[in-house]
Amino acid sequence: MLVGTWNLENLMLPRSGDGAPRTEAEYEAKVAALASVITALDPTLLGVQEVKQEEALAELAKAIGGEWHIALSRHADRRGIRVGFLSRTPLRIRRDTHVFADLLRPVQGDDDPAPDPHDRETSRGFLAVETDTADGVLQVAVAHLKSKLLSYPATGDRSRFQPHDEAERARFGAYALYRRAAEAATLRAVADFLLEGAGTKRDVIVLGDMNDVVNAATTQMLLGPPGSELDKPRAFAKSDLGDPFRLWDIAPRIPEERRFSRVSFGRAELIDHVLLSHRLARRIVEAGTGLPEQRDDALELPSVDEDPRKRVGTPGSDHAPVWVRV
Repeated sequence: MLVGTWNLENLMLPRSGDGAPRTEAEYEAKVAALASVITALDPTLLGVQEVKQEEALAELAKAIGGEWHIALSRHADRRGIRVGFLSRTPLRIRRDTHVFADLLRPVQGDDDPAPDPHDRETSRGFLAVETDTADGVLQVAVAHLKSKLLSYPATGDRSRFQPHDEAERARFGAYALYRRAAEAATLRAVADFLLEGAGTKRDVIVLGDMNDVVNAATTQMLLGPPGSELDKPRAFAKSDLGDPFRLWDIAPRIPEERRFSRVSFGRAELIDHVLLSHRLARRIVEAGTGLPEQRDDALELPSVDEDPRKRVGTPGSDHAPVWVRV
């Protein structure tokens, strides 16, 4: 089976909010472009990010063709986007949460000294599901952590993507990092809930747009006990007491020239991740970004900058799918 994750970049009905297509034609072009990629990818299960309406995801599933089962988190961000799944097999929801893990205190989100209820919540909900496969139950959690792209308090009625000065840029960079770290800790708690210390016996996947690279502290927090990664063959081959709790990032199994899922300011980065429990990590057949059939071709993605409004109305997505076959 092939399991993957893809940030669909503002899959919204036309004229339904910030980032939405402006016309029916733009919306139809976007759905068609996304559907063509998913059809070629042919996943058994795909975690998705940046979906606003269930209707939009259902129309995407219809455009792909065949029978699909849909699950969406109830917890959207302030723009209304959320995470979810497209699956060839029926899904059962295990957990849908947007509250920080136990013992985590609120984080500072902006310059406003007044408390904000959102400072105790993840940017978007984390959704965990399970489904039946020929080899038993598969449990998967999908997430979309706080972005490194920064926005600042609006001037008038328009969002601001440039700071007034470099001190403001630094502060808001810190605020974003505080939240992404708290979200990573919360997602690790969701992983612990699914693993229950039995990762050598359970098929568990945590995937999504983690909004940072493999070696970033927030990404590393998701892995559990250190010392055993897929790019350390000796350590991986030797079982130890951490294996039941670990998750393995598939990144080292992706061909190096395609080891990126987004291009930001001209820099190619792998910020979308698929993490596997021990039982699954030992059964990896191949992993990649983009489409398997195009693995020998260069992966081309648009380069994004600090202003996401420039992408409104464009078809497809600014991310590449990240996938693993087991």
